Amino acid sequence: MSDILDGLGRATAYGALGVVLLILGIVLVDVLTPGKLGRQIWEQRNRNAAVLLSSALLGIGGIVFTSIWTTYDEFGKGLVSTAVFGVLGLVLMAVAFWVVDLFTPGKLGATLVEQEPHPAVWVSASCNLAVAAIVSASIA
Repeated sequence: MSDILDGLGRATAYGALGVVLLILGIVLVDVLTPGKLGRQIWEQRNRNAAVLLSSALLGIGGIVFTSIWTTYDEFGKGLVSTAVFGVLGLVLMAVAFWVVDLFTPGKLGATLVEQEPHPAVWVSASCNLAVAAIVSASIA
């Protein structure tokens, strides 16, 4: 019974950390894009903003999954490493967004809030997933 309770406690801690990292991902995308992200997606039904946010959430989820899967035997060390790698993934996603924005014509933030689907969004989303894959591979 104590194994079950221990596992439940660990799952709760990792789950809460994962939710915090996902919320930070939402905040990051909101900061990188003009306007309010929630309004863009839920009220204006903007597919561009939804694709970018979805890719960030999937990327962070992949990083958290990999970190938990390969976690240290020490619970505290595993939890800290998951937080560190999750934040690193978010920072690198922001840097990748900035670099793509720097080297491409126009402003990515502006294209993300256009109502018409824009191919640049797929490039940004791919960068998020590529960064997450790189961070995940570095963990494993």
